[in-house]
Amino acid sequence: MRQLVYRQSIWTRITHWTWAGCLVFLLMSGLQIFNARPDLYIGQQSGFGFDNSVLRMSAVETPTGPKGQTELFGHQFDTTGVFGVSGPVSDRQFQGFPSALTVPSYRDLATGRVIHFFFAWLLVGTLLLWLVASLLNGHAWRDLLPKGRDLRALPNDLISHLQFRFSHGQRYNPLQKLSYFTVIFALLPLMVLTGLTMSPGMDAAWPWLLEIFGGRQTARSVHFAVACLLVLFFLVHIAMVVAAGPINELRSMITGWYRAGLDVESPSEKEK
Repeated sequence: MRQLVYRQSIWTRITHWTWAGCLVFLLMSGLQIFNARPDLYIGQQSGFGFDNSVLRMSAVETPTGPKGQTELFGHQFDTTGVFGVSGPVSDRQFQGFPSALTVPSYRDLATGRVIHFFFAWLLVGTLLLWLVASLLNGHAWRDLLPKGRDLRALPNDLISHLQFRFSHGQRYNPLQKLSYFTVIFALLPLMVLTGLTMSPGMDAAWPWLLEIFGGRQTARSVHFAVACLLVLFFLVHIAMVVAAGPINELRSMITGWYRAGLDVESPSEKEK
């Protein structure tokens, strides 16, 4: 027997889909911006006279023609067709990421920056709206903050997920709590702060940002790394939705109602 339980509030659903749309456009416009300088550095300065790069995507000339090369922490990899050099032989693209992953799809740094900044501020506004609503209705500390019992149950819950055995009820399980809490209260704020650090105007207003992140180039590298972690979270999140039942999960995030099993907590249990 299974029953419908009201799992997602209207604020959670609105902010969830807004975040999803913002992150897609932020990622693709961010790759457009990255292609203007497809390398990452540690420190305040960068350039050909500095040996502090941690990532570089480029096209190199070889006896057989141009090849895409990605250098990561001093190790070089042939990434022809993906990074550095991509596209068909008749229409080669010599850039970090292929055009299929960027917004706009053609080289246009100015438009990419406009799109990126628009969705960045929309993301910040939505995050603040969610934070206020979640503090007022208790959603943040009641449903997302991992408690001691959640941390104790985390190893078993992780094993169950790896075995594709799911037990989802009205409340989030320990792995969901830890994942969502990390994304909302750690990765997204870190993404916002590193983005502000790369702005000369914000550096003048808040010079302590440069001190926290060790320079504008380090902030850019951290910004890129956090984006990669968010992409990883998105892929795992989609995989878990499909494995747990996409219709039920989508119903929960569109209407708020989730069809749960008999392990749904009673009102008295939720107060414990």
